[in-house]
Amino acid sequence: MRFPFFREGVLCVKYPWVEEYLLSKPGVSDNWQTDWNWHRFYVGEKFFAALCCRWEDGEPSLITVKLPPDEGELLRGQYEDVIPGYYMNKVHWNSVRADGNVPDDVLRVIMDHAWQTGFQSLTKKKQQQIIQAKEGGATV
Repeated sequence: MRFPFFREGVLCVKYPWVEEYLLSKPGVSDNWQTDWNWHRFYVGEKFFAALCCRWEDGEPSLITVKLPPDEGELLRGQYEDVIPGYYMNKVHWNSVRADGNVPDDVLRVIMDHAWQTGFQSLTKKKQQQIIQAKEGGATV
């Protein structure tokens, strides 16, 4: 178990691959935000995704991601399990219900776009460091 209150395998009910998928992205690091009960993911120093866990049992209830506003709006119109970002700026952040019916391939694309959104907001120097580290097999 990597973080307090976060029970491994809980997300396996619907999306068992989410944490590993996010951590496999170039330049990604993570931490546990105790005050929010969130497992947060960063590319460089930019926050781009979180697994939001319930207080009563530590089970993930939402996957929250930062997306371009038009993409988030489109997804919310297509999938009832994509909602405005929980406790976040509703224009840029979107939450996917962890027990919802968003197809795996769509959720992967959503997470890819969230990573890209964070990556593109980094300085060119930091972007280059991440690219070089990926090519060299190192982590940033």
